[in-house]
Amino acid sequence: MHPARQDHPARLGLAARLRAAGSVFAEDEADLLLDAGDGDAVRLRSLVQRRLGGEPLEYVLGWAAFDGHRIRVTPGVFVPRARTGVVVAQAAALLHRYDRVVDLCCGAGAIAVALLERVGALDLVASDVDPDAVDVAAENIGDRGIVVAGDLFAALPARFRGTVDVIAVNAPYVPTDAVATMPTEARDHEHRVALDGGPDGLDLHRRIAAGAGEWLRPGGSLVIEVSELQADASAAAFAAHDFATRIERDDAVDGTCVVASLPA
Repeated sequence: MHPARQDHPARLGLAARLRAAGSVFAEDEADLLLDAGDGDAVRLRSLVQRRLGGEPLEYVLGWAAFDGHRIRVTPGVFVPRARTGVVVAQAAALLHRYDRVVDLCCGAGAIAVALLERVGALDLVASDVDPDAVDVAAENIGDRGIVVAGDLFAALPARFRGTVDVIAVNAPYVPTDAVATMPTEARDHEHRVALDGGPDGLDLHRRIAAGAGEWLRPGGSLVIEVSELQADASAAAFAAHDFATRIERDDAVDGTCVVASLPA
């Protein structure tokens, strides 16, 4: 925020309107909207009306903050959450430059972007079943990787079979009945396919556990986000397919993941 803006009537007034509409971080949102308006009163009015109408801030701005990056997002595409940083941290610790990586259920490609920044050049493929997500992930990743559309592993290139060092995953894990209890910004705006994990939330986890061994190299690992309450059940799904598993928790981002590794 520009220091001269702190007590500016326009900022204070906008923050008050946002707070009245339910924003918890009204001042921060006001600053972001004013920056996005860039001095254009008509553009600012449009952005503010969209936000006051309940559209997620990330869609209004066109980007989401994740692991120090601005990740482009478009309406309907899953918005990266800070808690997925636990997947990035665990995957990055297993990787070296030029390793072969899959960002599975990639959404906007946030995990891929963060891993490329942390590790360096990678032989990377990102995949998602949602064509809107594939489009925006391709923008975010650019020429640093390949983005494909398909159901889980279906669209991965044949050269990746049995050779992948790390698969990083943020698959849907919200139980079907719990989707209705999610914040309105998620349940009313993000595509259902990015949220609904089936009756117990772990349908995709079980499918991924069944198929990942075909793609990982011996000793390769998969890192998958999950809720703390589901972590034991997710780990058991991978253990049933001969993975050695451990559960990692990062309280700083309120994130939990399962790390599942094949024997070397």
